[in-house]
Amino acid sequence: MSKAFVFPGQGSQFVGMGKEIADNFQVAKEVFEEVNDAISFDLFKVMVDGPVEALNMTENTQPALMAMSQAVLKVIEKESGKTLPDMVSFVAGHSLGEYSALCAAGVFTLSDTAKLLKTRGQAMQKAVPVGVGGMAAVIGVNFDKAMEIAAEAEKQTSKTCVAANDNADGQIVLSGNMEAIDKVVEIASEFGAKRCVKLPVSAPFHSPLMGPAAEVMKEALANVNMSKPVVPLIANVLAESTTDENLIREKLVEQICGSVRWRESVQYMNSKGVDTLVEIGAGKVLSGLTRRIEKSMISISVGDVEQIKNFIK
Repeated sequence: MSKAFVFPGQGSQFVGMGKEIADNFQVAKEVFEEVNDAISFDLFKVMVDGPVEALNMTENTQPALMAMSQAVLKVIEKESGKTLPDMVSFVAGHSLGEYSALCAAGVFTLSDTAKLLKTRGQAMQKAVPVGVGGMAAVIGVNFDKAMEIAAEAEKQTSKTCVAANDNADGQIVLSGNMEAIDKVVEIASEFGAKRCVKLPVSAPFHSPLMGPAAEVMKEALANVNMSKPVVPLIANVLAESTTDENLIREKLVEQICGSVRWRESVQYMNSKGVDTLVEIGAGKVLSGLTRRIEKSMISISVGDVEQIKNFIK
């Protein structure tokens, strides 16, 4: 039986996250304090008390979700007496969750990961003015059909539209200029989509429009210390494993404008003998996707005290 730890991305955050484990475990509290110190801001207060508008700001959401994941992981390690390589064969994360996975695997320190994600969030927010770009989830079609919808939207509007997230068959997220995204919503049903909904995001993430953010992250990643991961990472844009720090750095830059190949990443882990994916941190989004991608795989969410205790048992 082989496991992988997977780490959630944007959209899994909620006001109140982290309070219960910080109240119950000193090691979790220390994670939140270190993240606060790293970014010179009381992020934990925003996580616990909100307001939701502040938590949902990209520059706060990204380090907050990472902090939550690391706190849960540190509790698991301390309470079980096991290290990451004792427990899993791979780590992976959805978009910003890739940074959580890399922190877990010892590639970045906790402080450096928090700083990188604060920078990433700010850079992604600034790359495109609010309202110029957007994203839409296309429900009920496979990846190839979603790509046809994107191509048709580009053709009709002469604007950018690409696949941002290949989450699972039946759930593909497209990203690009707002005119193209509006066109996607208009025409998706003609291509067999059951539904198509614009997402409440402030920018066209994982599209070529994020080029300015990629440049910012290229510089930030060039100036940070990286270590070899203690377990292999499944990189979003590769959908296969690597332990090469230089390749990881390169792919993190590519990831800003490139697709999150989550469906293929899960299939890759399954092909390598992983039968259980454990979602570490806030929410159950990735567990839900696992059930849609590979029905034979077990998916577990571990994000609160009871779930941690059950997992360690």
